[in-house]
Amino acid sequence: MSCVCEICGKGKILGNSVDTRGRAKRLKGVGTKVTGITRRAFKPNLQRIRVTTENGTSKTIRVCVQCLRCDAVTRRIVHRPFQFKKVEKKADAE
Repeated sequence: MSCVCEICGKGKILGNSVDTRGRAKRLKGVGTKVTGITRRAFKPNLQRIRVTTENGTSKTIRVCVQCLRCDAVTRRIVHRPFQFKKVEKKADAE
């Protein structure tokens, strides 16, 4: 499984992990020193959700949370909303 959003194509980005030691000057220390820099990967926040396709079938895809928040994808409809039953009025025969 790839670590990529199927809607916007957001994937992992490489960056640095910086290790420090010491106390900050604003906290009455002598300052922080960098003790090591290593490479790391920033991964997107992907969620597996079921969506309804155009032809009415449901499919599981991996979508980032930003696409879910901006309504770029519509979730699968599990149940129809509650509806009242239609009651037919009987006409009086005159």
